[in-house]
Amino acid sequence: MISIWFFIGISLLVNGALILAAGIYQLVNPPAEINIQLFDLHANVWWGALLFVLGLFYCAYFRPRRVVGSKDRRSVRSRKSN
Repeated sequence: MISIWFFIGISLLVNGALILAAGIYQLVNPPAEINIQLFDLHANVWWGALLFVLGLFYCAYFRPRRVVGSKDRRSVRSRKSN
């Protein structure tokens, strides 16, 4: 079974990558007129990086793992014998 937190990690990862890419684009190509008070802090770069790292953590920590136990082996053996 796949955990819902794994899908949340994927969502954070994708959104973080998009926001980070938009922030880096604005760093390279700043707008002609800056009407935002704290534009020099580049909040979209920081938030994008934070979401990206958090998404990586969630994807790695909650990744689906194959559970190999005695129940799985018995069910495979019983299917082969039938």
